[in-house]
Amino acid sequence: MRLTPTERDRLLLFSAAELARRRRADGVLLNVPEATALIADEVCEVARRGGRHAEAVEIGRSTLSAEEVLAEVPYIVRSVAVEAVFTDGSRLVVVGEPFGPVVERDDMPGSVVTAAEPAVNEPSDRVAFEVVNTASVVVSVTSHFHFFEANPRLLFPRAAAYGRHLDIPAGTHVRFEPGEPVRVELVPIRGNRVVIGFAGLVDGPLDEPGRFEQAVGRARDWGFLDSDRPESTASPDPAQAAARAARAAVTG
Repeated sequence: MRLTPTERDRLLLFSAAELARRRRADGVLLNVPEATALIADEVCEVARRGGRHAEAVEIGRSTLSAEEVLAEVPYIVRSVAVEAVFTDGSRLVVVGEPFGPVVERDDMPGSVVTAAEPAVNEPSDRVAFEVVNTASVVVSVTSHFHFFEANPRLLFPRAAAYGRHLDIPAGTHVRFEPGEPVRVELVPIRGNRVVIGFAGLVDGPLDEPGRFEQAVGRARDWGFLDSDRPESTASPDPAQAAARAARAAVTG
């Protein structure tokens, strides 16, 4: 039987979850890998059976209680993230506090010790604006997605989002319901500031001379909506934009 890498990963996750179920049935307290696998498997099953994103999150939160896992597990596993295949495509599902609220203790494994003044993104580094989803389905954008290249049916000032991502915790996402304005805050991408992939609008160093102008031109030509360009609101063809983005990812 020939399986794709995604299918092999799903079977591996299922096997680990089945082991966790057997040990839980025998009264054994689950460790980190067992608990994580069981929650992730339940989430994937909800998606596979036609459930919605919100239902998958709720099932993930109710799969295990703190009494069914080793004492340190709730302090280590603060969230479980898994890419689940729903009827309308793959989505990242993040289950926060899967064993219920955690009371912080300095003596537990996984405790986070921060400096007196933890580093944060300075307010001057942020930009904020409203985003409107003009598509007929929900669009989700994850924390570190280059927002400039987000779904072409999202209407917002594209240039303002260049080189930035959502100012939300890593591994989380923002949902954009059809037609409902959502205010977001973006912060600069740090590190080497090299963006590869996504929609193929940049595919290189963000700060390279001429790269910004090239990316903005591609976004215009490929039909990405832009509130700074009223003419772009004339319902672009998303299939055409996706095809162009795919060709760019191949040809560079």
